[in-house]
Amino acid sequence: MKPLSGITVLDFSRVLAAPLATQCLAELGATVLKVERPGRGDESRGWEPRLPAGESAYFFAFNRGKRSITLDLKSERGRGIARDLAAKADVVVENFLPGTLDGMGLGYEALSTVNPGLVYVSNTGFGQDGPYRDRKGYDTIFQALSGIMHLTGHPDTPPAKAGVPISDLASGLWTAIAVLTGLVGRGTSGRGSHVDVAMMDVQVSLLALAAARVFAYGEDPVRQGTQHPGRVPSAAFQCRDGRWLHLSASDQHWRPLCEVLGLTDLLADPDLSANAGRLGQRERVLGALRAAFAQRPRADLARALRDRDVPVGEVNSVREALDDPNTVARGMVGHFDHPAEGRFPALRTPLRMAGYEDPEPAVPPRLGADTGAVLASYLGLSTTEITALREEEVI
Repeated sequence: MKPLSGITVLDFSRVLAAPLATQCLAELGATVLKVERPGRGDESRGWEPRLPAGESAYFFAFNRGKRSITLDLKSERGRGIARDLAAKADVVVENFLPGTLDGMGLGYEALSTVNPGLVYVSNTGFGQDGPYRDRKGYDTIFQALSGIMHLTGHPDTPPAKAGVPISDLASGLWTAIAVLTGLVGRGTSGRGSHVDVAMMDVQVSLLALAAARVFAYGEDPVRQGTQHPGRVPSAAFQCRDGRWLHLSASDQHWRPLCEVLGLTDLLADPDLSANAGRLGQRERVLGALRAAFAQRPRADLARALRDRDVPVGEVNSVREALDDPNTVARGMVGHFDHPAEGRFPALRTPLRMAGYEDPEPAVPPRLGADTGAVLASYLGLSTTEITALREEEVI
């Protein structure tokens, strides 16, 4: 038994943000019916990186544990089937441009009349209203518009995007939060709801600390690389072997840090004992630390600092992070057995819930593999009726 067992999600979403949300729900036990276009499916099925049997590792990353059904939503019969499924679902998730599903009779107003308890979540670029409502958007566009790109990189380099599609990923997580919040609200009120999740809004919400500086000081934050704008020392430093070590120290770490690095002159300066003083002499402090870090290999220095409870972290590559002993011990990398690609690794959900089942990652669905079974079990269609729908290219 999983926490969301018994919840049915009708998933009209494609590509990344909302599919991540519905994958989270599937891995927590919901039955997710992924609606895809006949013959082609979610466009991410054709994206790189591709695997030996032709499947997409991109698709695999965001669609595990779902059931795939194909429906031609351009046909009245296909839309009718979608409405019938929505009448039996608990949740609808979609990420079309605003108004698209309304025009098909599949918007919240239409579906809530046949299912008043429906939790309907729309994940769009700029939301259901506002001047940018009809714009298309992509992850890096939101990073740019939100100020995230302006803050990413070093002071003397051009703006940079985050190393992962942070707009998509954060929006996916907020979409999952929206679904769960809607379900809790339904349990209290007995009514469903329409939740408007805009990727641009999510990105702006991530500005939290940067926005706090604007609100507090009226200043516009700038790129600072790995440095923390309000704490010194907090930055990544290159060690003697060329590898990087990130340090995040507060006042209680100042003495042991200086002692490990042999920075007796800094330790003897009373003006540097508190963070406010070190902020005022940022370059002096960081310059001394850069020189000291450059004298010692990373592993030895990390060990020495941790022995004194100074918080540091190796700047790992992605492969190093996946192979990290803590990642392995926590079981964050699991596997599933795919009928075409065989055994394949996948990241597991980061949630560990006592008393609930915690299995290996589920298999991503083959395109349309569950269409017949879903139409039979949810709508009671016969084999003859399903065959006719296939012949009419509705499914």
